[in-house]
Amino acid sequence: MPTLAINKKANFDYELLEKYEAGLVLFGHEVKAVREGQISLKGSYISPRTKNGKTEFYLIGCQISPYKKAGPLPDYNPYRERKLLLNKEEISRLIGKKQVEGLTLVPLKIYTNHSFLKLEFALAKGKKKYDKRETIKKRDVERNLRSLTKRR
Repeated sequence: MPTLAINKKANFDYELLEKYEAGLVLFGHEVKAVREGQISLKGSYISPRTKNGKTEFYLIGCQISPYKKAGPLPDYNPYRERKLLLNKEEISRLIGKKQVEGLTLVPLKIYTNHSFLKLEFALAKGKKKYDKRETIKKRDVERNLRSLTKRR
């Protein structure tokens, strides 16, 4: 499963509670652009929308640059909302968990599973500033230990 895009700040900014997998509804030229790595998950999030009594989840703020070989795409919006493909049980579970205060849905990575593009996202809780400082300290200590063990 080759990974095509990773949200590097997700682990730093959020405490990840549960991970989920979903398919994406994309145009053909968007799929080709994603496979070439022309995608950015930076600053993106997942939000529910209700239409005709049905709740669906959308990926918002994800940038997919236009595919270079597709020719001119005059009305293409690289930041458009993209629908996620989830089953009813997952949707109802996510709606229930999202109603808990302080939880959000954060995209983690986009990868291929056979010939399909999949999005891995997590139910997450935002970290406080002191939690982030603690993460930085742990990373520095681990880096120092690795460098000390390499020298010997």
